[in-house]
Amino acid sequence: MDTKGFAKHDHRACIVDMIAVAEAYSAANKVQFTPVRRRVLELLLEDHKALGAYDVLERLVKEGYGSQPPVAYRALDFLVKHGFAHKIERLNAYIACAHPQKIHAPAFMICRQCKAIAETMTTPTKGPFNQAAEEAGFQIERTVFEAEGLCPKCVSGGAPREVS
Repeated sequence: MDTKGFAKHDHRACIVDMIAVAEAYSAANKVQFTPVRRRVLELLLEDHKALGAYDVLERLVKEGYGSQPPVAYRALDFLVKHGFAHKIERLNAYIACAHPQKIHAPAFMICRQCKAIAETMTTPTKGPFNQAAEEAGFQIERTVFEAEGLCPKCVSGGAPREVS
């Protein structure tokens, strides 16, 4: 399983890589990757913690991007629609996708102490969840998997492990 989010790493590399993917995707699909959308994606990538729309708006206002809520909501909607961010329902907040441009059903592990979030990919159309849905005659179209607990750093009280 490819889980991202709790390991210590260079966030600048995440930002550079994801911005390149978003720019290429936008050019190929003829959608606008505006400066506001770019900045919102950068904000979501800075520390792998979820940000609410008003947190994003507050940061945008400080940087001179606009002070109306639609500025943040439109950028976040674009990022979610095109697979660069996810909405964390439990927190009513957003986080950058750890697996951009891959078709997947994300599952999130949310640290209740430090608020770090790790994303992993799941397969809801297999296993006991799908079996229960099939038995009920239910066809799964969309899932949201979120678990709350403690991340490795908060469990051990130490520093996060390094990523090589």
